[in-house]
Formats: sequence, C-alpha cells, structure tokens
Amino acid sequence: MLLSGSIQQTRLILLGIFVLLLGAMAGCKSDYPASGKAASSDSKSAPRQVKTAKVAETPIGETVTVNGNLAAYDHITVGIKVPGRLQTISVDFGSVVRKGQVIAQLEQQDYKLRVQQAEAGLAQARARLGLSPDGADDRVSAEETGTVRQAKAVLDDAKLRRDRAAKLVEQGVVSRAELDTSESEYKVALSRYQDGLEEIRNRQGLLAQRRTELALSKQQLADTLVYSPMDGVVQEKKASAGEYLAAGAPVVDVVRIDPLRLRVDVPERESHNIKMGQSVRVTMEGDPDSYLGYIKRLSPTISEQNRVLSVEADVRNSGRLRPGAFVKAEIVTNQTASAVTVPPNAIVTFAGIDKVILIENGKALEKAVTLGRRGSDWVEIKSGVNVGQTVVVDPGNLQSGQAVSAESQ
Repeated sequence: MLLSGSIQQTRLILLGIFVLLLGAMAGCKSDYPASGKAASSDSKSAPRQVKTAKVAETPIGETVTVNGNLAAYDHITVGIKVPGRLQTISVDFGSVVRKGQVIAQLEQQDYKLRVQQAEAGLAQARARLGLSPDGADDRVSAEETGTVRQAKAVLDDAKLRRDRAAKLVEQGVVSRAELDTSESEYKVALSRYQDGLEEIRNRQGLLAQRRTELALSKQQLADTLVYSPMDGVVQEKKASAGEYLAAGAPVVDVVRIDPLRLRVDVPERESHNIKMGQSVRVTMEGDPDSYLGYIKRLSPTISEQNRVLSVEADVRNSGRLRPGAFVKAEIVTNQTASAVTVPPNAIVTFAGIDKVILIENGKALEKAVTLGRRGSDWVEIKSGVNVGQTVVVDPGNLQSGQAVSAESQ
C-alpha cells in the first residue's frame, strides 16, 4: 500500500509538469499573432520625410591621378659671415621669421675697435695729403701739395740757372764746365719733382686703401648681425648663444612653405597630356579639403630608369600643408570634360561597399555604386546611377523598401 501511494504521487507530479509545459506552449502561440499585428501596423505608418538631390552631370575635367610629395619652396641655411662668439639668437625651431628680421648677433666689441683703427688710419692718410682728418672728400691736386710745390720751386730755380749759364757760355763769359754743372743740377731737380708727383700719387693710393679698409671694417661690424633672407619658418636651430663660430658656420635653417612645391612623377603613357600651367587638385589623407596648384616646371627628359616624367607644381598653403607630406594629385588635362556626380553626404558606406539610396515609387531603394574622384561638394559616380535620378542625402538609418516623402535639398 505504501509503494502504490508513492507511485500515485509521482504520477501526479509528472502530470502537473506536463500541464505547465502545455500552458507555456499555448502562450508562445498566442504571442506570434500579436507580433504580426505590430509589424503590420509599422508597415502602414506615415512615410519618412527625407531630403533629396538630383544625380547631376558636373564639368570636372579629365585628370591624370598620381602620387607625390610636398617640399618647401626654398630651403636656406643661414650662416655667419664673420667669425666671433654668438651673443644672442632670437629664434628657435618652428619660429616664423620675416625677410630682414634680425635672428642672431655676434659680440661686436672687437669689430668696433677695428672700425676705430681704420678711422685713425684714414685720418692719417688724409693729413699726409694736406686734407682735414675728418673730411669726406678725398680729391686733391698733386700740384697743390707742399711736397710737389717745393720740388717745383727747386726745378724752376735750376732751369733759370741753366738758361743763364747757357747765355754766358755763348758770350764767352763763363766756361763750358759751369754750363754742364747747371745742366746736371737741373736734371736732379727735375728728377726730384717727378719723385714728388709719384709720392703724392702713392699717398693718394694709400688714402683710397684706408678708405676701403674703413668701409670693410664697418661692413664686418654690420655682419655681426644675422638677418633672415626670406619669409619662412625655422626648420632647425644649429647654434647656441656663447658658442664661437667660424666664418660661414650655419646658424639656422629657414624654409619657405607658401607656396609649396608639389613633386610628382607622371607615367610615360600619360606624359603627352601634361602641359605648363595646368591646374592640379591636391588631397591628403585625413584632410577633407582639396588644394589648388598649377604646373610650373617640367623635366625636359623622360627618366630611362622608371619611364616617368618629373613634374613640379606650386601649391598655395593655407597653413595646413607641410613639406614632406605624401599627397594625391589630380592634374586636370581637359577642363571641359564632365562626370556623373552626387553630393558627398549622399554616399553610404557599409562593409566596404559604397551605396546611394534612390527613391522609386515612393520607397527607398539601396543601390551599390562605384566611386571616382572627389571634390569639396561632389563625388563622381562611375557606375550604378544615371543623371536625373533622385538620391537621398543624409539618409541615416533609412532602410531599403521604407516609404519616404521627398523634399529637395
């Protein structure tokens, strides 16, 4: 009796579990229609308001796309012209400098003393010519100097004595020997007169030398200041205050970064389309903007090693470009060519696939597209859509098949 009671109790427990399972299954079946009703009510909801734009044909020109590098337009190593100890340097790495700006200075005391020494030598040379020591006019007549006037007086006296002796010899008053003596004295006086002229010319030459030495010493004093040769940015500081520098030693490297030089290599098959003055669109990874440049320099030859044409373009720099950057360049070879384009915010990218969302019969329709070039307000579509079709801009989470109501952008 005890065993049969346990069996009955076990059967009752199993029966209860079975009833519970049936209830759970019934609940699941009753939820399915509810879900179906919810989906049905969503499908009949009001159409979503979206902004749209037309697929357009935009003149963007035919281009040759190449990769290249940006380089500084000019790169100058600024050195010191005279030796000396660097007293001050007012710039450092990254400093912006202007043409003519003082960027460094040597100690000047030694050069100031040299200027004073040259001024003293010039004053002495002027005094020897009978000029005032501090005058600026170095012109002088040799005949008016004391040395030449004295020699000229002696020469004139010797000439008179010679002439007088010659007349007396003709008259038989004096002997021929006295005439010879007078002639010799005249020749000696003439020689001294010529020596006097040469001495004055020598002093004039020495005065010119002293004048040049003074100018040179003043120039050396001025050269103790180091000026920036152009507008630019300091790329590297190469000397420090207190350091003794020899003549020609580098102080800083200055680069000019506006405009920049774009250097690219164009394949030989495309080189016949490249001309001077063509425009270039430059883009850089991580920068949504494009920059405009123009071809300024072409290599006269095709490289035999890699069969490319070297091209340089000048690109205006708004401050966001840097020398050494790797960029993509689109050289516009035909300004009149056009392409199918859409606004950039109409492109949806998912899992590496580019799409646009078209509107057909009042519903959204996803369409895979192949992209081409990009501009600031357009993206080229190489395949997938046609001119005149309507695309959704800023679609967000819009799904294909969803009802939409369009308004133009």
